[in-house]
Amino acid sequence: MTEHLLSLMTFFPILGMLVVLALPKDNGNLLKGFTLLVTIITFFISLPLAFDDVFKTSGAMHYTEFAQWISIGDYFQMNYNVGVDGISLWLVLLTTFIMPIAVLSTWHAVDKNVKGFMALSLLLETAMLGAFISLDLFLFYIFWELMLIPMYFMIGIWGGKNRIYAAVKFFIFTAVGSLLMLVAIIYVYYHAIQSGVEVAGFSILDFYKLSITPEAQTWLFLAFAFSFAIKVPMFPVHTWLPDAHTEAPTAGSVILAAILLKMGTYGYIRFAIPLFPEATQQFIPFLSLLAVIGIIYGALVAMMQDDVKKLVAYSSVSHLGFVMLGVFAMNSQGWSGGIIQMVNHGVSTGALFLIVGFIYERRHTRAINEFGGLAKQMPVFATIFMIITFSSVGLPGTNGFVGEFLILMGAYESELRWFGVFATTGVILAAVYMLWMFQRVMFGELNNPANQKLKDLSAREVALMLPLLLFVFWIGVYPNTFFDKMNPAVDQLIQQVKGKQQVAMVETVNHGHLELK
Repeated sequence: MTEHLLSLMTFFPILGMLVVLALPKDNGNLLKGFTLLVTIITFFISLPLAFDDVFKTSGAMHYTEFAQWISIGDYFQMNYNVGVDGISLWLVLLTTFIMPIAVLSTWHAVDKNVKGFMALSLLLETAMLGAFISLDLFLFYIFWELMLIPMYFMIGIWGGKNRIYAAVKFFIFTAVGSLLMLVAIIYVYYHAIQSGVEVAGFSILDFYKLSITPEAQTWLFLAFAFSFAIKVPMFPVHTWLPDAHTEAPTAGSVILAAILLKMGTYGYIRFAIPLFPEATQQFIPFLSLLAVIGIIYGALVAMMQDDVKKLVAYSSVSHLGFVMLGVFAMNSQGWSGGIIQMVNHGVSTGALFLIVGFIYERRHTRAINEFGGLAKQMPVFATIFMIITFSSVGLPGTNGFVGEFLILMGAYESELRWFGVFATTGVILAAVYMLWMFQRVMFGELNNPANQKLKDLSAREVALMLPLLLFVFWIGVYPNTFFDKMNPAVDQLIQQVKGKQQVAMVETVNHGHLELK
């Protein structure tokens, strides 16, 4: 079974989707229950990955599968080539972990066209898992594009009053970036063919070995970097995110925050940086500056929000700025911190969107000034909200602290020391806007009559939050569970990138000496 574990895990939701489409559309509970069952089974299929110690000893790709797929003479070869290493491992498991929680959150929130929503959720899960495990660049692109479609419809059909605007904006932003990346992928492939290097289709492991001229690298890196920057989203191409989050249904916001945004950060680590190491070195100062601007800007704009959901959306811009700073530090601390912070953001911000969803289902408003004193009326809700707020702020003992600390350490130990200094202000600002929001919603007088009738969290809602709370403390107290399996792959990829950068520098120096003679 382990031979085809990744394929079974990735395509099981698609099989589930076909069954969902055959079920009667007027039985909402049956559709939700079956979709929940499919996502839970997918999670259990992925669990052997978490317990396999092979990731501790080797940074190579494991559970690999290879099959020829599309072949057109000598001109085009695309393969089904998948595998997982310590870098993609936790992102795959985050996906299979979050999806049942997202589906369970729809129980009372989604009541129209339930069949369509459930089918799209399962299609989205397959697309996300496929993107994380793809070792063929063209296969990655297919899954990358496939993710757009379900999320577009989720926002456009089940979203708020401005849902069409948000959905179209989301689609245009991501599609433009994707097209640039497609052009770059095709160029890299034909460069490989023409240079006489033996490549198995669009295999990224083969592409890593290519020698591309610095000028070509610059343009190719920019195409990839722009596409991934939109997905992260980095400043200034972040504007689609607050709109998409605000209008999306709760489950859509959870999936978007927890998993989809990680595609951009993962794309930099897996594709943009290892494929074009020289160009990366050239653009690090500029991209690091954008990351720090994103950290501070996201935090300042979050402070100004009167809508809880919009505040959490802007906090994502700030938090993912930290991830990108860790990535551009180009050392083990920065990368390990960045990858664990991707998981942390998935857990904490996913939980925050669930919390906003709980209160929205009860009051049908997200305006901060509509609340106050809820801690008296909803003590369980207040306790969980407080823990997640501390996690988002990065309090020691919670998951957020570990990631942010390592990222800042990585920045200080690299050439980005001053960027790290300015980024630290983002930690302070995060504490300000999160705690201020918590204080206004939870404390004070319970004056609003509508809030005096609110019921505390149900058993279903508590069950939704408990797994997320478990990981808040697990990662916060004992992160080595995650680092032990991540570090070999991180070290291997960094050494590979640094090795290529040094070779390029030697060649440049030698070339300069030749010209002087």
